[in-house]
Amino acid sequence: MKKITVFTDGACSGNPGPGGYGVILRYDSREKELSGGFRNTTNNRMELMGAIIALEALKEPCEVTIVTDSQYVANGVEKGWVFSWRDKGWRRSDKKRVLNVDLWERLLVLLARHTVTFQWIRGHTGHAENERCDALAVEASSAPNLPEDKRG
Repeated sequence: MKKITVFTDGACSGNPGPGGYGVILRYDSREKELSGGFRNTTNNRMELMGAIIALEALKEPCEVTIVTDSQYVANGVEKGWVFSWRDKGWRRSDKKRVLNVDLWERLLVLLARHTVTFQWIRGHTGHAENERCDALAVEASSAPNLPEDKRG
C-alpha cells in the first residue's frame, strides 16, 4: 500500500456561515492541494470535509496519516466515538442525536477502504502545512457563488 500523508483544515466565518476546507496530499516528494467551500456551513463540517475530500481523492486503497487540528475529527475516529455513535443509531451517550451524520457516514465508507490514522496537532502554531491548509480553507470560504451545504 502507498503511504500518504494528508494535512487538513477547515474554516468558517461565523458558525454557521460561509466556510471552506483545505487539504494537502503528500506522497513521496509529490504534493497536491485541494480546497472548496460552502455558503452556509459550520467549522466542524468543514473539518470533516477536509478528511473526506482527501480520502476520496485517492485512487486506490492506501495507508494514510491525516494530520489535523480538529480534535472533533481526530478523536471521533481515534477514540472510536463514530463507531459507537453508529452502533447506537447515531445517538450520543446523552441520547441526543449526533450532528453531521451525513459526513460521518461518508467518512466511515472511506475508513473501510483505507488504513487511516489521525494525528492531532495544535492549530495556528506555525506548523507550515496546517497554516497552508488554513489559508486554502479561508480563501475557499470567501469565493463567490459558494454552493449550499446540503446537510443530512
